[in-house]
Amino acid sequence: GNALVAHSSSIENQIGLFRSLFRGREDIYAVRWEGKRGNSGYSPACTHEWDRTFCRKHRIKCAECENREFKPVTDEVIRDHLLGKHTIGVYPLLLDETCWFLAFDFDKKTWQEDAVTFLNTCEEIGVSAGLERSRSGKGGHIWIFFDRPVHASLARKLGCAILTRTMERRHQIGLDSYDRFFPGQDTMPQGGFGSLIALPLQRGPTEKGNSVFLSRELDVCADKWLFLSSIKRLQIENLEAIVKEALRSGMIIGVRISLTDEEAQEDPWTLPPSKKKAEEPIKGPFPETVRIVRSNLAYIEKNGLAPAMLNRLVRLAAFQNPDFYKAQAMRLSTFGKPRIIGCAEDFPFHIGLPRGCLDGALELCKPYGIKSEIIDERFEGAARDVGFHGELRR
Repeated sequence: GNALVAHSSSIENQIGLFRSLFRGREDIYAVRWEGKRGNSGYSPACTHEWDRTFCRKHRIKCAECENREFKPVTDEVIRDHLLGKHTIGVYPLLLDETCWFLAFDFDKKTWQEDAVTFLNTCEEIGVSAGLERSRSGKGGHIWIFFDRPVHASLARKLGCAILTRTMERRHQIGLDSYDRFFPGQDTMPQGGFGSLIALPLQRGPTEKGNSVFLSRELDVCADKWLFLSSIKRLQIENLEAIVKEALRSGMIIGVRISLTDEEAQEDPWTLPPSKKKAEEPIKGPFPETVRIVRSNLAYIEKNGLAPAMLNRLVRLAAFQNPDFYKAQAMRLSTFGKPRIIGCAEDFPFHIGLPRGCLDGALELCKPYGIKSEIIDERFEGAARDVGFHGELRR
């Protein structure tokens, strides 16, 4: 419900709020396990787990087992999670390929700056979101909740649009971040449940300041329940409007699309030959000249270039991976198939692009009056005099 829940509220109300936000499939959940060798993971909770009469876990996947009897999510299961009796994860993708939330995983060393920049973008476009520090303390999750289940493809387009906009300010987030959404794909893979995400507020880690929600300043929220009560759920009308605007301005992913990706474009006849929509102009300031060194790569000096310009340069050397879309369309797992293949390299003072992208980079600079100073450092090789001693046959 919409009533405010606080630290002083009853555990029943807290469980009710928790379940209304972190809603995945209700007919199945996963429990965290730790092995003797220090390894850990999550497995679907099953009535017959390790019962030798029924359980064939050591031979086949749980999803393929005909004896499977998965346990449903109940108030008791959530209560035990909050009390630290077990740690659970949910499967966000429902059977009809909709979802109640979109979550985003930041796990690089710079996760704090990345996440705060992402939150700022959310605020700008009117999307309420919550930042959780992960159980290890070395990463974060951002959660966006919907007022009703929405198609996973629409939710993931929203995530892409926010990420693309965020990377205009902070390209260091990296193109591999497009693979860090939950749910992880638009369609349910055959013989699987889709991606799984661990739920926050795990009792053990919370005592160390992890698995908790943070403010913009990265302080732990004083009353986690009040904070969760205050997060507004995104209405489907607003969600559709944001995605429509992002599609219009070519800002869903902002890299060349592969021909197998039918869903990326509502009006494909408007696409230029590069299969990439015209992008909105970049806001300056711009340097008068940019130094480019041609060597094994085209090294473009970062000095004076706005983050949005660096982001566009990185995207010149990126394209959407047809294998990802092919697997998704065939309802196969997309695990290990990046959504975007990026060929740019980020150095401390330069962006390195494949040399074939040099013309594109010069074209990008032209409308902004940026002149280029190209220094050729390619190895020309040394001429050798060689005589031929063979005998040619007819």
